[in-house]
Amino acid sequence: QVQLVESGGGLVQAGGSLRLSCAASGSIFSINAMGWYRQAPGKQRELVATISRAGSTNYADSVKGRFTISRDNAKNTLYLQMNSLKPEDTAVYYCNAEVKTIGTILYRTYWGQGTQVTVSS
Repeated sequence: QVQLVESGGGLVQAGGSLRLSCAASGSIFSINAMGWYRQAPGKQRELVATISRAGSTNYADSVKGRFTISRDNAKNTLYLQMNSLKPEDTAVYYCNAEVKTIGTILYRTYWGQGTQVTVSS
């Protein structure tokens, strides 16, 4: 069993910054790609950023230049540094990870429970 726990969300004024963390725990053998997604009220969940195990990154156009995704493989932890926040960044932010658990041969995608980010104007 694998758990992903996000933290770091909250209320911030426009132009401010937040740093999200996502800690993976459980019977983990290896983690491949990891990512951040978000879902605003009444909208579909959308990709924010992804990062490979080697550190290659991919960003949604709406966050390029403002958000930075990173990971600590030794700690099985994913981060999202969010700067110059805008009201339209308000959403529940979810992390996911492709995880191979001990005793298995396939990677499976796991999701965290989400953390609320609210940006006031």
